[in-house]
Amino acid sequence: MENPIIRLENVDKWFSQFHVLRGIDFAVKQGERIVVCGPSGSGKSTMIRCINGLEHYEGGRITVGGELVSQGDDNIEKIRQRVGMVFQSFNLFPHLSILDNLTLGPIKLRRLPRAAAEAQAMELLERVHIGHQARKFPNQLSGGQQQRVAIARALAMEPDVMLFDEPTSALDPEMVKEVLDVMIELAGTGMTMICVTHEMGFARAVADRVVFMDNGAIAEVGTPDAFFSAPRTERARQFIQQVIH
Repeated sequence: MENPIIRLENVDKWFSQFHVLRGIDFAVKQGERIVVCGPSGSGKSTMIRCINGLEHYEGGRITVGGELVSQGDDNIEKIRQRVGMVFQSFNLFPHLSILDNLTLGPIKLRRLPRAAAEAQAMELLERVHIGHQARKFPNQLSGGQQQRVAIARALAMEPDVMLFDEPTSALDPEMVKEVLDVMIELAGTGMTMICVTHEMGFARAVADRVVFMDNGAIAEVGTPDAFFSAPRTERARQFIQQVIH
């Protein structure tokens, strides 16, 4: 692949004696939408947390836009500005209004004037269909609304890449669709996305490639059509039977 925006080369990671990532080789090109799936404990979340430096990796190398992701270096904040991340648990600041949650990063890190940061924040909140909630606090919003705020907050840093770590797993079933709809709209803008999820309907709708992980390794990569209709490995076949009812 020519000039990928993200490249993982033979990446290894341990938690004590547990080898959680085993020789991960993978590249993502600009504008590509990747869904990562697999059983619990297969290393999916750890892999994407390594991409933006939230987890150390012990072997191999990861680059974002040609820049090495390495711990303890001054470039880690630069990497995180390029790589937005949305977590399972929203991670909003409870003492700040929704508007202030969105303006904090751009004002402090991008040195944006407050008026410009607030104008951008309102535009993003409208984009995720929640502009009317700007003056409220996180605990006044539903889980689905808080997750949409978290997406808008990540976008406020104008990242090149968006990482999603099971963004709907903490939500009540009726709130899942509103978050997935926002993610589908975002995918339609050409944003580079890597999403760890069990939402296979979302994978079918937006993914360019599905990455199936098992036991810390990438076991299979394919288009959604190929992966769901004709998985190449027995482990992927078992997984698909379990998650698609």
